[in-house]
Amino acid sequence: MKRSFSLCLIALACAGCSPIGPDYARPELNVPANWKTLPGADASLWKIAEPSDGQPKDKWWTRFEDSTLSQLIERCLENNNTLKASLARLDQAIAQSEARGAALFPTVSISATGSRTLTSANRPTTTYDSVNIQTVQNDFRPIALMTYEIDWLGKVRRDVEASRNTADQAAADTENVRLLLTAQVASSYILLRQYDEEIRVLTMIVGLQEKLLGLIQKRYDLGAAGQTELSQQKALVQSSGAQLELLNNLRNLQENLLATLTATPAASFKLPAGRLPQTLPAFPVNVPSALLERRPDVAAAERAMAAANAQIGVAKAAFFPSLLVAPGFIGGDSNNIATLLNLPSLLWSIGLTATQTIFDSGRTSANYRFAQAGYAATLANYRQVVLVAIQETQDSMSGIQQFSRARLKQDEAVTNLNRALRVSAIRYREGLDTAQTLALLQQNQLTAERIKWQMHGNQFLANIALVKALGGGWEGFKQADEPVVRVFDERSELVKVAQ
Repeated sequence: MKRSFSLCLIALACAGCSPIGPDYARPELNVPANWKTLPGADASLWKIAEPSDGQPKDKWWTRFEDSTLSQLIERCLENNNTLKASLARLDQAIAQSEARGAALFPTVSISATGSRTLTSANRPTTTYDSVNIQTVQNDFRPIALMTYEIDWLGKVRRDVEASRNTADQAAADTENVRLLLTAQVASSYILLRQYDEEIRVLTMIVGLQEKLLGLIQKRYDLGAAGQTELSQQKALVQSSGAQLELLNNLRNLQENLLATLTATPAASFKLPAGRLPQTLPAFPVNVPSALLERRPDVAAAERAMAAANAQIGVAKAAFFPSLLVAPGFIGGDSNNIATLLNLPSLLWSIGLTATQTIFDSGRTSANYRFAQAGYAATLANYRQVVLVAIQETQDSMSGIQQFSRARLKQDEAVTNLNRALRVSAIRYREGLDTAQTLALLQQNQLTAERIKWQMHGNQFLANIALVKALGGGWEGFKQADEPVVRVFDERSELVKVAQ
């Protein structure tokens, strides 16, 4: 008994050694020191921030100052079924991590049996001379049973480490789902409002074209215009009407998407026509090294890599013996409840079992190679996710700069085309311009007006893409020193043209 007890103490002492397998270390990555900017771009616009993925996220969408957008995103975060499923998977991962952690401690169970047995007088005897009698016996036996795997190599600790990292990965995945959903709602809403702007402008242009059609019709009735001019203007009005129908269909698609994202049946969801938000904020950009700590998908990939690294230790421990405290128990056994707790009724047992695999046709080696390959796969995936994160951020930054420049030029083009159309309409009434010249200017104006609002919408979408690329907002968010705010001028040369 003393020898067995000594072996148990030695095994328990070994349990305090370092766990088997490699300790996790975040791999080195070759990331740029800063972001590149376009030639002539104002590099000071992009301020360096120092957040981390662990910081609570703020409501970045409120910076667009659009109450409808904020309400839609809040409804999405509250009701979206994809997010609810992700939260359920997170709960599963946490519960599994807690279950794995329980393996660090002994399992104790208790049982109690009580029986009353009648023994036959005619049962077989051990000798011919012995005499059996019929007896009735009581037997009471309460027992506490303990089992425990001694973690002398750290196999259990590595398994717990893997499960905790998996739970952290699930948390990062859930945060990523939340980020993707909010960005998708914001993007869909901006597209819907962009279509509203295009529909509004196109409706005004169709009205203008119909007014000019009435003028041409009068000139035709008076013999001052030909059939070609009249047919050409009618075709232009019909073509613009067809584009208007297509825009309404595109708007309906975005409206239905917003209904699904907010867990509302599309048939019962309706958003009245509105305008693009008036405020276009500037979001500061953190340096690439900080980006690795901000994005939830990067954090999830890194936690998956840590979990895979811990699984190498679990697989490696299979090459060595496992030590198990063989069912140890303590209890009592008596034929009378009154004497059940007396010392003579005491019974106990303790033992140590060591198990070593001798031959398994290479299964253990294959499992070890499988774990190593799993880590290599998560490492490659982590590096790829980082590269994609840097690419998306760089794309968003470039998009914001390019769309800002293009919008300014397009606004000037629209202003000039509106003026040219107004002059041409006057010249046509006076018989100085041909119908072909007027029709060409109308078509160019229509295209320019639509591109103008598409540029406005793309500016918002690029900002949303940047927020998504940066991993969302965060508490303590600081704007650039002078945030870029665009307030769109609602006055239009179209009114002057119509007059």
